Amino acid sequence: MLLERKEWLEKTEIPKLKDDLRLFQVSFSVLYGIYIKKKLVNEDPYKQESKITELEVPESGPLNEARRRDQISIRLASFDSQLDFLVNFYQFSVEYLNLGRIRKIAGLIRYIDWVSLTPDSKSANTKVVAEITLNSKAGDQITLSVIGEALTKLSKCTISVMGSLRDLTIYHRENYKLAVRGAIRGMPASEATVPNIKKKIASAAPTAPIYQEFIEEVIAEDYSEDGRLFKEAVLKSLRVSAESSKAAKPKVDFKGILVDGIRALGMSTSVLSEIVQKIDENESILANEKKSFWKRLRQLIRSMMNSEPEPVVYELIFTDPVKGTQTREFLNLGQFRADLEKKIKVFSGVGGQGPLTAKLRAMPEDQILGYLERAIRDVQNFYRILVSLDDYFKTAARESRDRIKGIKPELSSIKNCIVKANQIQHEYSAAKEEAEQMKRLGANAAAV
Repeated sequence: MLLERKEWLEKTEIPKLKDDLRLFQVSFSVLYGIYIKKKLVNEDPYKQESKITELEVPESGPLNEARRRDQISIRLASFDSQLDFLVNFYQFSVEYLNLGRIRKIAGLIRYIDWVSLTPDSKSANTKVVAEITLNSKAGDQITLSVIGEALTKLSKCTISVMGSLRDLTIYHRENYKLAVRGAIRGMPASEATVPNIKKKIASAAPTAPIYQEFIEEVIAEDYSEDGRLFKEAVLKSLRVSAESSKAAKPKVDFKGILVDGIRALGMSTSVLSEIVQKIDENESILANEKKSFWKRLRQLIRSMMNSEPEPVVYELIFTDPVKGTQTREFLNLGQFRADLEKKIKVFSGVGGQGPLTAKLRAMPEDQILGYLERAIRDVQNFYRILVSLDDYFKTAARESRDRIKGIKPELSSIKNCIVKANQIQHEYSAAKEEAEQMKRLGANAAAV
């Protein structure tokens, strides 16, 4: 029965757990980006330099009121890094996710109580994050919608992940008890005490962990008068229902995976809106600084004659990240801004059950894939231009450089969205290849 449950866990719960954790991490990343963008927390300058070798739950004790902002900023940066390590570098198998690692994952998922995110929470982290989230909702409707969707997904994923971890724990608990029974085989009831069993375990496997509560369960099940009832309860908890067995090979929602990739890009909507505002402000500052008397006169004459204003064109420098070479390109700022606004409008319909989501769902799968690939290229191109445009504003302004608004935090958020969308596209390709391979194997077996 243990082997049957292990097979079920590998086929159903492990893939589900990985998907839930990925969605959890993406949702928090979006919130964290908004916190930074709205300057509610500090961005950790050393975050990229930290190397993680094993999952750890960040500090969760009381916060010093005088240093609260700095402390929560460090904690959230660490939390974000740990989630990234868990989703992108952790192994997902029944054997690897032992009891110790399960407890670490559970501790990380419950680090902030997303199910009951309230300012009166007893958890120091939850209380402060609830206050930060409340403050971050002040602003445009798009940002409010993005925050609401992220919070909903974090809450749902928390419940789903904890359910999967409970199923894994049941298996490992009974597997541990099986090993204990092997170590104490033939032990008479008079000697079956916790200290004696601990000695036996230490003798048989010196490096094995000691779980006293599980040892007590073995004693109750094997040596007490109610042992038979306890064993029946254990067998019931291990039994994989017929419904679960049928669900062991769930049909993969390939369209859903692709739509999730587009949604990951759609998370950049509020950030792009913020960037458009900063571009307008920076352009105005730069234009006022550079206007000579004759330029102002020419502009006045054009306005009197109802002529179209002269296009604003910047010469941007682009650096090849691989070769290190530089190229120069001219950017029509008005056209670029219009393209950004158009993309923001499109992406605003991809959240939840938005109009774009419904339209995408109605498309053939190959068309959705094409849409995702184009969307990734478009956002990558926006990112490339925005990096150079940010540098241009900072170097072109001389007298008003301190008034120019940088967009580094926003660029970081956009890059995260691109990375997530690419990751989901790769997962789609892997799942598609696996399905095709299984189909070929089935065809070959039928031919034989």
